[in-house]
Amino acid sequence: MRYGIIFPLLILTAFLCGIVGLRAEVEIALEAELAQEIVEPMIIDDEEKDASDGKYIWMAGAAATGGGGAGHADFIVNIPEPGKYALWGHVIAWDGNSDSFWVTWQPADPDENAQATQNTEFRWGVGQGAAWHWDRINHWLDGGTFDREWKFNKAGETLLRIAVREDATMLDAIFVTTNVKATAADQANVRLPTDKDRKIQIEGLAVDAKGKAATTWGSLKRVYQ
Repeated sequence: MRYGIIFPLLILTAFLCGIVGLRAEVEIALEAELAQEIVEPMIIDDEEKDASDGKYIWMAGAAATGGGGAGHADFIVNIPEPGKYALWGHVIAWDGNSDSFWVTWQPADPDENAQATQNTEFRWGVGQGAAWHWDRINHWLDGGTFDREWKFNKAGETLLRIAVREDATMLDAIFVTTNVKATAADQANVRLPTDKDRKIQIEGLAVDAKGKAATTWGSLKRVYQ
């Protein structure tokens, strides 16, 4: 009789494991120009064709190594579940003098001004290319370039900062995903923002199936300052 019980339990266990294995990845697409705060000399521009929704952000000017010591864009990113996350950027980086940003994502990263500390843990070596392309945000360390991932212990609002490091590096969109194993854009299922994505950014709505009220930008800034 006990074997008759064990067999259905094995089937149920396999079924539940299959459901867990098929759980969809978290995917959030953000327009760069819809950042909750953009501080000059980072600006919104529309001169480069084929940008998502016609706009992007950058520090305007000729490419210059280390030319950007100020300016940033801050994004509220509401993550719907705890876990590990990766970031991809839709970018243009003309050459070796225009291919980097500073990136911090709190609370996984400390509240640190990377432009001041020059901490290479937060230096993103952007993949070069004169046309828009996807590049996974990485650590550009002195010993090489390695894909970054961030671990969050709980769901909720987080603060992502993309800060100027070199003039002329362009950022069009950001893609957030729990698929940290992907090393190529097609593997990560990256996509540009839709009208629905833009509405969420503009209205400051939380990406939360439980319908909780979104945290306002002002209150979120106070949490991380």
